[in-house]
This record gives sequence, C-alpha cells and structure tokens, in this order.
Amino acid sequence: VQVVESGGGLVQPGDSLRLSCAVSVVNVNYYAVAWFRQAPGKEREAVSCTSVSDGDVYYENSVKGRFTISSDTSKNTVYLTMNTLKPEDTAVYYCATRSPRGRSCVETSIDYDYWGQGTQVTVSS
Repeated sequence: VQVVESGGGLVQPGDSLRLSCAVSVVNVNYYAVAWFRQAPGKEREAVSCTSVSDGDVYYENSVKGRFTISSDTSKNTVYLTMNTLKPEDTAVYYCATRSPRGRSCVETSIDYDYWGQGTQVTVSS
C-alpha cells in the first residue's frame, strides 16, 4: 500500500491550499482516510477524516468551517482543501488510512495503518 501526499507549500495568511492524498491498493470507498498534522514540538493531531462507506466526516475544532475533506473515488484520492489559512496551521500534514482495521473515522494515529511521507504547509507573511 502506498500513500502519497502532495500540494503543500508556503502561503500567506488568508490564502488557500489543496492537499492531495493518492492511495494505492486500498479502496478509499471502503476504509477511513484521515489527514493529520504535526507542528514542531507538538504531538501529531487528527485534522480531518472521511469514511465514504459510513458517510462519516470529522474535523478538528480549529479547522471547522475552513477545511473541507473530499474524495475522488475514480482516482482513489482524498483531498483536503484548506481556506483562510492561519500561521497556526503551519505543520507537516500526513495522510493515513485505516485499512484493514476499520471503516470508521477515529482520531488516534495509532489506529491508522498506512502513512504517507508528509507534506509541509507553511503559513507566514
């Protein structure tokens, strides 16, 4: 299983970015796929998750209303569209999938089996 993120970069506060997570082998229709982030000196935290089969979507409180998670099942890709970015959103963003453990979204990183290499998002003026 390969999980490959892309789309990070350096942006100014208020800008937008769209991260992509391409997943091989695992069908994103059937297993939960989540975005996590880790800022320097902080623990990895769940940002958002989608479970197409369960119709489940999760957003961390600080990103609600600004971030949107979506799936293109024809490409087996999950996206994280990030609007109105803030300096505190600066982190390495990771995509992860729960296959084969579960279809439901959970917030704990230990419950995810396959991880991408991460993509850096820096929000700075």
